[in-house]
Amino acid sequence: MNDVINILIIEDDEDINRLLCNIISKNGYHSKSAYSGTEALIYLDNQKWDMVLLDLMLPGLSGEELLNKIRKESEIPVIIISAKIETKTKIDTLRAGADDYITKPFDIEEVSARIDSCLRRFRRMADVPIINQICHKDLVLNTDSKEVTVNGFELKLTALEFEILFLLMSSPKKVFTKANLFESVWHEEFYGDDNTINVHMSHIRSKLSKANPNEEYIETIWGMGYKLKA
Repeated sequence: MNDVINILIIEDDEDINRLLCNIISKNGYHSKSAYSGTEALIYLDNQKWDMVLLDLMLPGLSGEELLNKIRKESEIPVIIISAKIETKTKIDTLRAGADDYITKPFDIEEVSARIDSCLRRFRRMADVPIINQICHKDLVLNTDSKEVTVNGFELKLTALEFEILFLLMSSPKKVFTKANLFESVWHEEFYGDDNTINVHMSHIRSKLSKANPNEEYIETIWGMGYKLKA
């Protein structure tokens, strides 16, 4: 994120728009005003923004339409500031991707605090590296390339074997019953057919053992199921 924080205010009421500009300025950020959905669309297409404050009832494109467009193209924080107080409207917009919802009339200090809070949260998320690997001992599973290596050597796993291993590595302390594994990987109800799980688990263990015979990766918890071996 740039040192200069640019916030787009999409609000057709001139007095409220000006008030929001003042709040943003006092917080040390830069603001740009749009007074219709159509005008906002031009600014959204032509510049990157660090946050959007968005009214829902706008001339031209509605706030809901703008929110959908923003979310298709970006994960920037969007705070809805609207006179609509219905719970369903709040829930719908939050589920559509809004980060916060403030109803009018609003408290100036509250808006200021929520803007700061939302930006802090977004900064923390932006600083977190994208994790595409799960590791256990010298076993590495890449969720993007679907590759698994042991001690640097690639294992040739079937799609189902990969899914079983991924499930175990995703929750290394959890004991997975055969029903857990079957229903999570095969997406079907488990009717007590142990053989299917046993065969696949045997194949996985065999491949792991060949790659590193000095290490054990999967532990059988008798009468319960399987888990990664600590």
